Amino acid sequence: MSEAAVVSPSGPEVLRRVAVLGAGSWGTTFAKVLADAGTEVRLWARRAHVAEAVERDRVNPEYLPGIPLPEGLRATDDAAEALHGVDAVVLAVPSQTLRENLTGWQPLLPEGATLVSLAKGVELSTLKRMSQVIAEVADVPAERVAVVSGPNLAKEIAEEQPTATVVACPDHDRAVALQRACSTRYFRPYTNTDIVGVEVAGACKNVIALACGVASGLGYGSNTMSTLITRGIAETTRLGTALGAEPMTFAGLAGTGDLVATCVSPLSRNRTFGERLGRGDSVAEAQRAAHGQVAEGVKSCRSLCELAAANGVEMPIAEVVHRVCHEGLDPIPAAAELLGRDRKPE
Repeated sequence: MSEAAVVSPSGPEVLRRVAVLGAGSWGTTFAKVLADAGTEVRLWARRAHVAEAVERDRVNPEYLPGIPLPEGLRATDDAAEALHGVDAVVLAVPSQTLRENLTGWQPLLPEGATLVSLAKGVELSTLKRMSQVIAEVADVPAERVAVVSGPNLAKEIAEEQPTATVVACPDHDRAVALQRACSTRYFRPYTNTDIVGVEVAGACKNVIALACGVASGLGYGSNTMSTLITRGIAETTRLGTALGAEPMTFAGLAGTGDLVATCVSPLSRNRTFGERLGRGDSVAEAQRAAHGQVAEGVKSCRSLCELAAANGVEMPIAEVVHRVCHEGLDPIPAAAELLGRDRKPE
């Protein structure tokens, strides 16, 4: 047990020291939130110059330029240093690299620490959700793994614009401890024990946002966006409930809330990526224009379609996005294909 933690039989009551592994825009922003909440935070950056800039200048020049970071946030490029004696470990790396990264960090994880995923996706090779990957690689029970998901565009939160999120964990006490550790005047977390629903919603919304971006790039307006968002939440709910999720989760912050924010905001990487495809860019051209930022939905659409097929669930929007991204389907006939599906009751 960490000397800083207060532990109940089911989980920590207080998280005083937290490591955030991954200094991209969302990892750095969540580290700022934790520090603003009074939590001692150590941010791990893969590149030494990023860690040095955070330590020296109190700013992440690559991912959050111009956003001042609090003094309580320390940074390092040494994972062992970041992880020493912490009560929780926040994993802020892309979904498809989580297994590889966590395999390297696993021997350094403090005993009993809560492991938290910020990644949204389904692993390509195994079709596992991120919490399942974490439990497997870290060799910990599912009750030690939490996820944070909601309408959380990093730049807006870093600017301290008000928002809310969901902290989901099968162990309610762990969820509450994390909720307390990241509650600020501008960041309001709610708890939930339906980790399946929260993760499925987070993975699917990136794919639906790609579809909305494509539609925007084609010049379509609000009616089309509303249709895609509404039908997107319907197919997300179908998949989630087939996997054991609670249907009401998809009406909340991690479901509809996150989906709307990601589908309509120009800050959304997935929407922006899709918009470039709708305007005629190839996938490779859109990736180059993203300047290293990851649009998770490009890869997740493949694993989500496979997961849906394995569970007998129809996900027509995700299937069309997969064909546009990976099979060369032109966006214009893709839109016509969705509209031309068999008519049926809502």
